[in-house]
Amino acid sequence: MAFNHLRPGQHDALRRFSVRPVTHWVLMPPSSRPPAAALTRLSSTRGRQDRLTHTEHLPARPGSHAEWPSGIRTEVVEAARALGMERPWTHQARAMELALAGTSTVIATGTASGKSLGYLAPVLSTLLDGTEAPNGRGATALYLAPTKALAADQRRRTAELAPPRVRAALYDGDTPVEEREWVRQYASYVLTNPDMLHRGILPAHTRWAAFLKALRYVVVDECHTYRGVFGSHVAQVLRRLRRICARYGADPVFLLASATSAEPGASAGRLTGLPVAEVTDDASPRGDLVFALWEPPLTELVGEQGAPVRRTATAEAADLLTDLVLDATRTVVFVRSRRGAEVVALQAQDRLAEVDRALAGRVAAYRGGYLAEERRGLERDLHSGRLLGVASTSALELGMDVSGLDAVLLAGYPGTRASLWQQAGRAGRAGQGALAVLIARDDPLDTYLVHHPEALFQQPVESTVLDPDNPHVLAPHLCAAAAELPLGPADLELFGPSAGPLLPQLERRGLLRRRAGGWYWTRRERPADGVDIRGGGGSPVQIVEEDTGRLLGTVDAAASHTTVHTGAVHLHRGRSYLVQDLDLETSVALVREADPPYTTVARDTTAISVLATDTTVKWGDALLSFGSVEVVNQVVSFLRRKIATGEVLGETKLDLPPRTLRTRAVWWSVTEDQLIDADIAPDQLPGAAHAAEHASIGLLPLFATCDRWDIGGVSVPLHPDTGLPTVFVYDGHSGGAGFAERGFGRAAEWLAATREAIAVCECDRGCPSCIQSPKCGNGNDPLDKAAAVRLLDILLAAAA
Repeated sequence: MAFNHLRPGQHDALRRFSVRPVTHWVLMPPSSRPPAAALTRLSSTRGRQDRLTHTEHLPARPGSHAEWPSGIRTEVVEAARALGMERPWTHQARAMELALAGTSTVIATGTASGKSLGYLAPVLSTLLDGTEAPNGRGATALYLAPTKALAADQRRRTAELAPPRVRAALYDGDTPVEEREWVRQYASYVLTNPDMLHRGILPAHTRWAAFLKALRYVVVDECHTYRGVFGSHVAQVLRRLRRICARYGADPVFLLASATSAEPGASAGRLTGLPVAEVTDDASPRGDLVFALWEPPLTELVGEQGAPVRRTATAEAADLLTDLVLDATRTVVFVRSRRGAEVVALQAQDRLAEVDRALAGRVAAYRGGYLAEERRGLERDLHSGRLLGVASTSALELGMDVSGLDAVLLAGYPGTRASLWQQAGRAGRAGQGALAVLIARDDPLDTYLVHHPEALFQQPVESTVLDPDNPHVLAPHLCAAAAELPLGPADLELFGPSAGPLLPQLERRGLLRRRAGGWYWTRRERPADGVDIRGGGGSPVQIVEEDTGRLLGTVDAAASHTTVHTGAVHLHRGRSYLVQDLDLETSVALVREADPPYTTVARDTTAISVLATDTTVKWGDALLSFGSVEVVNQVVSFLRRKIATGEVLGETKLDLPPRTLRTRAVWWSVTEDQLIDADIAPDQLPGAAHAAEHASIGLLPLFATCDRWDIGGVSVPLHPDTGLPTVFVYDGHSGGAGFAERGFGRAAEWLAATREAIAVCECDRGCPSCIQSPKCGNGNDPLDKAAAVRLLDILLAAAA
């Protein structure tokens, strides 16, 4: 498979990406350079000396072994030893013992600590015992991964540890129809994802009866990713699974694997609805890690309202990736968006092609949205080592065994400290030294972090936020459960305290009917088909090439207004396309190949009203509140930004319908007397509140496990529901996702960090690093940086 897909003339277009000449490095064999030396080489290159803001050295750590538990089968032990694992690490052995004893367990240790062996050894041993049954399938196990790539990787690991009589099989959207019946009838270890369990297995449980009756273990891998609305949906899917298993007389043990996180046992308990033991003492060895914080420089360009503009994190990452590949340093770049991954790969390929076109072909993008055959080809090249550089979304964060990596570049903070360490841990997986570099984006949170390293290196990782009792999540799963088996009073405890009050509402809506045997689903269609557990809502939008009719990929319905609106730039496999038309009725975006020198960013406007106030806390005269709100949001335009610099080239209006959202929010209000005390004149108030809103949205991900794009905000100089100047920050998902509630609980810390981020920024009047937002529908106007600091000072003066 070739990855240098540049057409004649495309190199000229892509050279617009580069802002400095190529340094002609001497090509070397596979790098053995110590990580500190590699960082020195990167940072000492001309013009980069001032970009390194902090370097953290994490020393190497020796490992601690234990003996194999007696319940692990000889075949598994011998296979592990053949792979170089003579004895398990202490934490692996402890997890094996708990699993064999029938205790649901979460293993929450660092990246490359061998979590997979901790659950695979007892699972495969039990499955081997099951092969001795008359039907050869006396025991079964189910493996759930958040991504198809991770499930495929786990299938390879299983084949290494288990003899062929343990029949392991993938069951996902890529599985051919003719293979699915074989999996149902004969596989003892089925590897799938929550989406397929929700839509494919549970609604058809009678066809899976033999498998479910013998189910001994359910493995939930990378469980820290199940947060927010997605995590709440998965929690209810797992409760439906437990209910169906009980119908067939099975009571499986749940084994979960997680990145290091706070209170992993409690988080796993919320996810499964069961008490879960935790294994957290990481006994695996670790090579030394050099972790650098890197801030791209200010450019000579100016943005909105004359604000200074920094070089983009993606352009900076592409330069560093180029230099690392030239130095034969195997590197992965984690980028926040699919489009960003494509841009980084293209920029690096273009610069490398000026030195060696063959070397340019050893760099590729890896992201969701590719078709199955494209994704599988990339995964083969990753495992074979043919690729030296990969620009990826979070798809490679999730446990795929990509061995031999030397460096990780993070083009922007990934949203949580758990993800930060998970991504950084992709390098140095064989215990060798590694380099990780966090490159700050031009936004308040990233800027705050690269200048406050203690917020990363001296703080514990977050606990996972999810709310299975969210009625907007629970209601459709009650309908799905009733369609699988009639709901009885005994089921209410399983589905949580919100289930009882919801059932009469579902009856009134004609979705459920109560009879003597319980509540029944009343309609012909399958309720599971109408539930998008990824939280997007609606059918995915298909991206279709206009001239050929070829399907390029899909995008979630919720993201379509901002990513594939008419005029948007869409990148796929190194080629750029312009969206010609977004048809919301048919859920199709028609695109045509093009080479624009810009990317696009959608802008929206928002109005908000208070539906109910749950809690209010007084901070002196100020009020801090949490409750339910209704948000009306509309994408109104998009910006065209020059690829290399981020310079705004123009704005185009859009005519898209508004979207209404009922969700949860945290908000704060101040009085007129407080504004006088803060010396904020009436004409300064809109800009002060607007600036504080933008910055507080940017900083909330530091205190809640969310992304900036998971939340939204509104500031109003005089809100009709509060009668006061008010700033709202709300969850961007129907019914809420727990993020605003976490912000309410840590409001004093969160808003103090917001104030600090604005005050210390080196700009004069505000910039994207402090108070400007890339998605502001008002063109980042008005904004008043100095007044925002005074507003937050008066708010925090009496904070609890």
